[in-house]
Amino acid sequence: MPELPEVETIVRGLGPRLAGLRIRSIRLLDPALLRGGRAAELKRLEGATILGVRRRGKMILIDCERERALLFHLKMTGALLLESPTVPPGKHVRLVLKLQESDRELRFRDIRKFGFLRCLASGSGCSSPELDALGPEPLDLAPGAFAGLFAGRRGSLKPLLLDQRFIAGIGNIYADEVLHRARLHPRTPVQHLDRRRLRTLHQAVISVLEEAVRRRGSSIRDYADPDGSPGEFQKFHRVYGREGEPCRKCGTAILRIRVGGRSSFFCPACQALEGNAIPFDFVAFFSL
Repeated sequence: MPELPEVETIVRGLGPRLAGLRIRSIRLLDPALLRGGRAAELKRLEGATILGVRRRGKMILIDCERERALLFHLKMTGALLLESPTVPPGKHVRLVLKLQESDRELRFRDIRKFGFLRCLASGSGCSSPELDALGPEPLDLAPGAFAGLFAGRRGSLKPLLLDQRFIAGIGNIYADEVLHRARLHPRTPVQHLDRRRLRTLHQAVISVLEEAVRRRGSSIRDYADPDGSPGEFQKFHRVYGREGEPCRKCGTAILRIRVGGRSSFFCPACQALEGNAIPFDFVAFFSL
């Protein structure tokens, strides 16, 4: 599933090229794509100008005139592509948005058909069950606010990082990369994270996500940017997908285990599981 860096890459690729263009027509090729609404809502956007494109978590919002927005969730294999109208849409294209004053049209392609679209009212801020359930954006969090999220939490660290209600945008790839950079085992008890470890974890989140955005995301299977080009960050993964290969830090073979029902890649030397970390004093941290 495309995560924060991939979705951010798509948004940055689409935003400058869609803003200011008018929607000529919207063809919904697969009615199952549209969630919680009717196709007539899409038709009302024909002739409206696109105001901008933005990201929230792993979702893409295309803001339009008439106080409406299109929300896309790519899920496992979804992609938003700018393609020439002279090229016939492939069999996996589920929606075509034709644009005036452009030699490209926007197509939503989804091989496995898990992705979805919502047409939302945006006059007083977009709201949907998916948006309303999201936690904060990791790149917007200061160290203290980030640490505050962990107050009173228990359980293993990796599943918590994957919980979109806790923090938005981090998925399996980047959770593994963040934990390796922070030298934390995926099963580290959250309640054992002290002040130093939380600061290190926050720094790892920022550095991994920012580097992945610079490298235009990770192309593991289906992900591509709006022009169909792959990302490059997969070439720099330290642990994800590298079972049996040497750790880029110490040379120890990377292991794969199941944590919270998900595959987790880690270095057993760099990320040794520690059970005696000092509990974190949140009052003392916020008083610094």
